[in-house]
This record gives sequence, C-alpha cells and structure tokens, in this order.
Amino acid sequence: MEIEANSIQHFKLWSQLELHEFADKFVIRSTESPIEGFSVNRFDGTIHKLNGNMSFGNPSKVSTIYGVAGTIRLLAGSHILLITSRKEVGNYLGFPVFRVMSMKLLSCNEASTCLTSEEKKDEAYFMNLLRVVESTPGLYYSYETDITLNLQRRCNLAKGWMSKPVWKQADPRFVWNKNLLEELIENKLDGFIIPLLQGSFQTGHLKLKESPATIALISRRCTRRLGTRMWRRGANLEGDTANFIETEQLLEFEGFRSSFLQVRGSIPLLWEQIVDLSYKPRLNIIYHGETPKVVERHFHDLLQRYGDVIAVDLTNKLGDEGLLSSAYATETQKLSSVRYVSFDFHHCCGGSNFEKIQLLYDQISEDFEKHGYFLIDTEEKILAEQRGVIRSNCIDCLDRTNVTQSYLAQKSLNSQLQRLGALSSNECISMFSEDFEIFRTMWVDQGDEISLEYSGTHALKRDLVRYGKQTMTGLIQDGMSALSRYFLNNFQDGVRQDAMDLISGRYSVNRGSPSRVQHNGLESLSYLPVASALLIGGLTVTTITINQGRNTNTYLSSVLCAGVTAGVMAIVKANGRQICSRPRLCGLL
Repeated sequence: MEIEANSIQHFKLWSQLELHEFADKFVIRSTESPIEGFSVNRFDGTIHKLNGNMSFGNPSKVSTIYGVAGTIRLLAGSHILLITSRKEVGNYLGFPVFRVMSMKLLSCNEASTCLTSEEKKDEAYFMNLLRVVESTPGLYYSYETDITLNLQRRCNLAKGWMSKPVWKQADPRFVWNKNLLEELIENKLDGFIIPLLQGSFQTGHLKLKESPATIALISRRCTRRLGTRMWRRGANLEGDTANFIETEQLLEFEGFRSSFLQVRGSIPLLWEQIVDLSYKPRLNIIYHGETPKVVERHFHDLLQRYGDVIAVDLTNKLGDEGLLSSAYATETQKLSSVRYVSFDFHHCCGGSNFEKIQLLYDQISEDFEKHGYFLIDTEEKILAEQRGVIRSNCIDCLDRTNVTQSYLAQKSLNSQLQRLGALSSNECISMFSEDFEIFRTMWVDQGDEISLEYSGTHALKRDLVRYGKQTMTGLIQDGMSALSRYFLNNFQDGVRQDAMDLISGRYSVNRGSPSRVQHNGLESLSYLPVASALLIGGLTVTTITINQGRNTNTYLSSVLCAGVTAGVMAIVKANGRQICSRPRLCGLL
C-alpha cells in the first residue's frame, strides 16, 4: 500500500510487480517495495501476505506483471487472473488510465486428481470458460484513482475519500472483477486490488481557434445483468437491465472541467429473444405479475442516482418491436416521475435522413437544456450540476442508441464550449472540421467497443456518427457485421454467456453440490457442419440432376433430391434452438 502526498493525498496501487514461480507456490511482490506482496499455494490456492523480507530460495522463473485481476475457486482449487500487458490510453482528471492488453491464469489445482469423473467433466468445461475470460475486451483501470465514478459524483463525496483504497472508492455497479476481488480483500491486500472497468475510454485534444481543450469519453458497463446480446435481454426481477451503460463526456478547458452524462439500457420489461437459426428470432414478452414493479424499481434507481429521467425509445413501431415498445410505453405512463418519448429511428432517419434526428431533439430540447451538465472552476467550486439524464434504448442499445447519444453529446458540448468562451454563441463544434473529426471518431470508436463487448462485432450505422449519412462502404461493413453477429449469436454466445456468469459470480461452483452443467445437450459447433454439409450436398445434387437432362428418371431424381433437401432444412429449422449454442449454467432471468 502506498499513499502519495500531492495537493490532496490519494491512494496509489503498486504498478510494477514480479511473479516468482516456485515448485510449491507463486509469489507476487512489488518491485517498488519488495517486502510488499503475497504468496499463493500451488496445491489449494491459499493466500498468505508476505511477512517482512521473506526469502523462499531461487524461483524457477521470474516474470513482470502489471496487476492481479482477482482469484476464482473451481472444483479442484483456485485460479489467479493476472494482467500481463497493458497500454496507457490517456488520463482521467490528471491520472493515467491503462487498457488491459492481455491476461493469463495461474492454476493452483493440484487437487484435480481427487475429482470424480463427472467433476472432471465440469472442471474441464469451467477451464474452457476461463480461457474465454482471458480474452475479455474493453477492460480499463488506473493505479492512482478510481475511474468508475463520474465527475459529479466524485465532487459530491466527502473530503478525504481518495485516501481510501481504490477498491473502496469504486462504484460496485461498474467493477467488472468485483466477484474476483473477494479473496484479496479478505487478506487485506489493498495495494494489489485493481477494480477493472469494462466499457470504453477515448480521449481527444481539440485546438478550438488555438485554445486547446481535452475531451474524454468514458463508458461504464454495469455488471448487474452482464451478458451477450441474445442471452441477456430486458430486465431481471430486481429491475437491472441488460447492456446498461453510463457514458460520461468530460471536457477540460483552461482549468475548468465539465461533465455530461447519458445512460442506455435494454427495455426494462421481462422479455427474451431466443436464437433458433432465424436471422431475426421472434421477440417474446414474458407476462409476469411483477412487471410493473420491475419497471418501477429500474426507474427508481435511475431517479435516485441521476435526477429527472427522459426515457427515449428508438425502437420500430411495427411487428415484434412495436409490441414491445407499446408495452414499455404502457408501463412508463404509470410513473409520473418519468417522461417517455417514442421516436421510430428507422422510419424517421432511414436512408440518408439523419438530419431528421432534429425532430427528436425538438421534442426533448426544453427538458434536455434544463438537465444541463456539471461544471467546476479552477478552484473545484461547483458552478452547475446536471439535474437529469436521457435514458436511450433501441433493441440492442448499440447502433441506433449510439447515433442518438453522439448527437445529444454534440449539443451539450456546444453549450459547454459557448459558456466557457471557447466558442461564441453562434458557433458550434461542427464548424471546425479537424476538431469535429476528432469528436466523431471518439464516438465511433466508443460505439465499436461497446458493441464488441455485447454482440461480438463492430457497431452498425457507424457512418451516421462519422459522416452524418450512410455510405456504400458503410453499408457493406454493416452487412458483414450483421452476418458475423448472426454466426456468433447462434453458435458461440452460449459459451460466452457461461463465461460471464461464472466470472461475475452469478453461477457459483460448489464441490459436493449437484452439478448444474448440462453435458448431454447438442453441441452446436459439431452439429453445424453436419447440417450445413447435408443442405449444401442436397442442393448441389439437385442442381446437377436438373442440368443433366429432361427425361423422366432425371426429373424424378431431381424431385427426390429436392424433397430430401427440403426435409433436412425443415428438421434443422425445427430443431434450431437445440442446434444453437445455449448457456448451460444459468437461466435467462
């Protein structure tokens, strides 16, 4: 543990670590203060804090690491997740921020020989999930401050809070590895406990008529209903929604700092969209007696944290989306404290009509301007506070939502720059092409990161953010991303969902308890090639027989092949839900 004395004392984590490997233990210690560290027993994962300058002899291997993301206990023992490479990506309020570039697991599971055959199957599956966790995208942290708290909340905390360990400063909603830190916390290893934020962190430097300004864009992904695009939809009974993200746009100009917050999240009803090989699976609203309470709990939480709420619903008004949107409108209208605004983005802004998003702004502009933004001066005196928030959603809360949030962020940025004197009252950021390009690129990159974390692909509609219109190149890229989403949703996301449920503690591993891992379902990746081969083979043979001639035998052969192919297609379609990759560990709610 280290506390540095600047103008304000703040807690600083150990940033340079060494991993020493011995036959019976791993030792992790700070290179800045070698007496600070801990050992981990390689047999059962027991952790012991180093007592003074302890010596263990000569290690078989010494390597540099940059942090400990936490520990997790499975059936055969414990596993430690380490940060093995990092990249500095900017700073937040003067503190360096890093992105995790790679992680690796240390296994302390020599007890695996004592497992039963069924437990060994479970353990093998859990280990596969941990390998998925190693490549988790979009993880950020700082050694010197917590980055899960927005500026307004930081400034309203009691003085001296920054002297507390970083993990105690953090907002638990946005700590990706919260469940993994418990053992380190129990052993009072505060100097090694790094809260990781999953989301996005972008920075840009604006010139603004030779008046430099810095802008940061931070998106914080909530862990309460963590999951993949198709396997985590809507809300749970507590009112937590899938893909809930707080996005902060932070401006620093001549010592002044201003912050603008927006949030996004899945429609807070109980609903699902189970993959079944269809390109667009049917949406299913789950009718439940608790639904009104679920919506109320969700918005009560937002009102407590952010003030007034405008719920901007960007979904279509036809088909399944229309039914879901209508149900959402019905429930929100029961809440006097929430304003619901419906805007059919595809209908209004389809094609190259992006400028029609002004129609949405016209509906909410009065309340939007009342909400304002947070502003402090060079002495950290509060000059203005943000009194409300826009909560945006489409179906995935990715593509249409990102376009809309970037537009509103631009409106707020113009107001902030005008108030600070960087722009005159009749100027806006879009008049400065170089600065505007930086702003738009940040929002495109942020949208891509959030989309990769939820759907596995880049965001769609990136052109609308970058250029304000759709281009042919963008249409092609969107088509490729849409096909990638289809494949991932149907054939990989079940495993990704299980990995998230395991690492977040939603599924707990308890030796001696009945196994909940389902090993006898259809394996999607093994059945997919077989089904594909049958379909392609059937279509090929049918085509060949048709081209061979017009006699009766050839005609009958063609009909037979076509019939068999159609039968295989019908079987595949009928069993689509079984063929697709499904989570094994937890239910949808």
